[in-house]
Amino acid sequence: MALSASVADPVDNTIINPAMVLSHKYPEVKFEYDERSLPLTTFATECAIGDVALYALTVGACSSDVADEKELQLVYHRDEQSCIKVLPTFVSLFTTKYNNELVLDVPGLHYDPKLLVHGQQYIEIYGPIPSRANVTNKIKVAGLHDRGKAAVLELEILSYLEGSCELLCMNRSSFYLRGAGGFSDSSRPFSYATYPANEALLCGISSYFDPLHSDPIAAQEAGFSHPILPGLGTLGFVIRAVLRSSNTESTNVKSISCRFLHHVYPGETLVSEMWFRGQR
Repeated sequence: MALSASVADPVDNTIINPAMVLSHKYPEVKFEYDERSLPLTTFATECAIGDVALYALTVGACSSDVADEKELQLVYHRDEQSCIKVLPTFVSLFTTKYNNELVLDVPGLHYDPKLLVHGQQYIEIYGPIPSRANVTNKIKVAGLHDRGKAAVLELEILSYLEGSCELLCMNRSSFYLRGAGGFSDSSRPFSYATYPANEALLCGISSYFDPLHSDPIAAQEAGFSHPILPGLGTLGFVIRAVLRSSNTESTNVKSISCRFLHHVYPGETLVSEMWFRGQR
């Protein structure tokens, strides 16, 4: 844990209060998901795709070739296949089980919701991702930083299989709150983190249900000409491209780290470049 600057309560209640933010306790959230995919024998007459399969379709599975054998495994299974395969970035959706109102309704956290953007995302996967499960999310504030013109709130979400101590994955995300910085002494800027200083910089999540991605007025108020794609959606496209090009299984992916440097508008082309070194 790293901690710098004072956490004394600021006088101005429009300024972020670090002590109140860091002491906030989030409730656990329980949810379930399913593959909602049908065996091949019934697929032609009935369709019930959702959750795991729908996510794969959303990030482009089978979009260029509906007969692609490898990608079909992400959408449905034949009789001899017990379950569909899960893209590793599917676990990024676990963070959206919290809506922005819950995540950011924190005492002492003052910001303009229209100016919220994301920067980076880090995921660790500790075992095979089941295609259907009941999950419990535990969330905590992992970091709070004063960047002068912006504040950065980092969140850590641990996802467990319900009814057990088995940790399925970890998402560490953060929100860039533009205009909310300057709550500490500029000569000793405030920075708090609960992870090692040499760990990858971890930030950023943009909920799929954020108005920034659907409401033109909200997008314009945030400084964009029209709604932008969610960063996690872009991430899903990229990781799927890596798996497809490397001919590797999704279960071989153990961690993912990315940085969102620029917004993407719907309809723009995503180009994925990669370099292989042996099995990496």
